Amino acid sequence: MIDFRYHLVSIVAIFLALSVGIVLGTTLLEDPVIKASESLANQLREGNNELRDQVDALQRREAANDAFVIGDTSRLVRDALVGKSIVIVEAPGSTASVREAAQQVIEEAGGSVTGRITLTERFTDPAQAGFVDKLAVGAKAAETVFSVEDTAYDKAAEVLAGAILTSDSSQVGKEHPAGAGILDAFQRGGLLTVTDEPAKRADAALVIAPAEAYTGETAGEQAGALVTLALGLDDAGQGTVLAGTQTSAAPGGVITALREDAAFTERVSSVDTADMPSGRVVVVYALREQLTGLAGQYGIGPGVSGIEPSATPTPTATTTAATATSGG
Repeated sequence: MIDFRYHLVSIVAIFLALSVGIVLGTTLLEDPVIKASESLANQLREGNNELRDQVDALQRREAANDAFVIGDTSRLVRDALVGKSIVIVEAPGSTASVREAAQQVIEEAGGSVTGRITLTERFTDPAQAGFVDKLAVGAKAAETVFSVEDTAYDKAAEVLAGAILTSDSSQVGKEHPAGAGILDAFQRGGLLTVTDEPAKRADAALVIAPAEAYTGETAGEQAGALVTLALGLDDAGQGTVLAGTQTSAAPGGVITALREDAAFTERVSSVDTADMPSGRVVVVYALREQLTGLAGQYGIGPGVSGIEPSATPTPTATTTAATATSGG
């Protein structure tokens, strides 16, 4: 029979073997392991320093490019929109800085901003579609006739667009007889707010996209509501540009929703770099192009046709008249 002393000796032997193994292991492997670890750490440190230098260089380069464009913006856009009026439509969640910078460059280009309407989250909430439909039907101008296929947002787009835009050059700057009442009804309904005088109808529209892409089950419906509005604005006036940032051109973004349909991109232009000095110049070029009856998708995101329009003729009386019956 195995007695207690045997177990004790066995246990002592096991611990002795472990101790010897640890001593031998640390003695024989200490230097190679430490050296390998130090070498890897040095490599990672050098790699991080190189990446940091690259980032710093890119930031300095971007800052220099931005400074150059900012300094030369007035020359780059000079007279591009002279004599033209633009109405600004802000989507819920858009940033004031993007809108303010865009308005400034429009004015530097010789254009004027009649005013702006700022949509609320209630406008794009799918749960409020019935209310939007009812309000559009109740507020519409007497001559407006909806199609049986029109959705709530088709109706709202047609009603609102008629109140702030016109394709008739002789009516630019003049209010639609029902325009003020339409804007007042939508404002009292909590769907938008009005700044300055957007009821004095403009030639074209600039829509500022939300700063963040939509997420969740209703993302497609929310983005779709804004795209529908942009299309309605394009129908009523001489052109529409949808401007935003890279998030607008990401999945769930409004610009993405526009660019995913080839029929839409033939009508409404988009710019996904409106938060950049160069992008704001492109916004002006895109508006000018729309006023000639053309469209394009510009920026650095998916689905673009280029950084900027390749060649944009200055609007003339002939091209303006030609677009008066067809939109941008």
